[in-house]
Amino acid sequence: MGLIQAVSGAVGGMLADQWKDFYTVPAGLPATAALFAAVPQGSNAGRGSNTKASSNIISNGSKIVVPEGYGLLLFQDGKITGFAAEPGGYEWRPDDPNTKSIFAGDGVVDSLIKQSWERFKFGGQPGSQQAAFFVSLKELPDNRFGTQSEIYLDDGFLNTQVGAVTRGSYTLKIVDPILFVKNFVPASYLQPGQVFDFTDMDNDAASQLFNEVVGSLAPAFSLYSNDPGKGNRITKLQQDSLGFARSLSAAVENGYQWKSDRGLVIAKVAIVSIEYDANTRELLKTVQRADALTGSRGNANLQASVAAGMQAAGEHGGAAGLVGIGMASGMAGGLGSLQQPVAPAAPAADDPIAKLKKAKEMLDLGLITQADFDAAKAKALGL
Repeated sequence: MGLIQAVSGAVGGMLADQWKDFYTVPAGLPATAALFAAVPQGSNAGRGSNTKASSNIISNGSKIVVPEGYGLLLFQDGKITGFAAEPGGYEWRPDDPNTKSIFAGDGVVDSLIKQSWERFKFGGQPGSQQAAFFVSLKELPDNRFGTQSEIYLDDGFLNTQVGAVTRGSYTLKIVDPILFVKNFVPASYLQPGQVFDFTDMDNDAASQLFNEVVGSLAPAFSLYSNDPGKGNRITKLQQDSLGFARSLSAAVENGYQWKSDRGLVIAKVAIVSIEYDANTRELLKTVQRADALTGSRGNANLQASVAAGMQAAGEHGGAAGLVGIGMASGMAGGLGSLQQPVAPAAPAADDPIAKLKKAKEMLDLGLITQADFDAAKAKALGL
């Protein structure tokens, strides 16, 4: 008992010409619609127009067209009696031994559906009226989120807790329609003419999901930042919609069991903005300066500084003004990963010019004050 798959694959005008009357998805649905009743359509009145109100009751011999990207759910007395995810044309034959209750459809729908079917053991009675509903199997867009105040997350790169205000949007995907309907959709939406829409401001169930996403943002950011595969850089997530989606989906699953209890997952996330708090912004400035002084970039900065120092010293102090060159070269080894520039041979330790040169280098680097330098200069020159 159940559905007979009369036509498989893509469906269109040819099927409408063959079937004078059939049930299918209503016209004019928003892209965010998740669940809604099937409507009868007739080819004589024009394809795609609802000519028989919104009644979704089918009976023996009723024909149903399942378009790409949708699944068909049959209900009897509030119970699910059939499901089809493969696009095509179906006939309802409750007394035919060849009919099936569930069609998986080449991996379109998650394997959880079959598990759910066996778990709940749904079934109908031959000859009884059945209600037909469609559920979207597409990514459902425009689910927005935002925080009114800072959330705090553990940043793996900065090795500390940072605060930020963020906003963005995500797409939802229903991977197990049976769990979705049984455990999450309110009964008021299982009526003709009703549309379950995640973006509907009056949908309390959707509002609950919004609150759970906001509550999962801090754990999701922490998961992303502490993933070595992401380089532990939170700044990468604005260009990584899929990577952060996995982190956010894992966070909501850990906190609220979206997939295992409701048949929902977050498919993609777009971060519109991240605004760090004052302390974090100051910390990021420090990190940026440190990044600029490492590796080949830091070595280039040092070489440029030495060249500028040589020019300034030559202009203002003649030969004596060049005493800072050797110190800049010697300091390169103390800057961590900077490359060691070629240094001139070190002068004798008791040479007063060498002592004065080192003092000038220390003054230029801010290691001593002008007064300290003047005292060293007087001592070196015997003044």
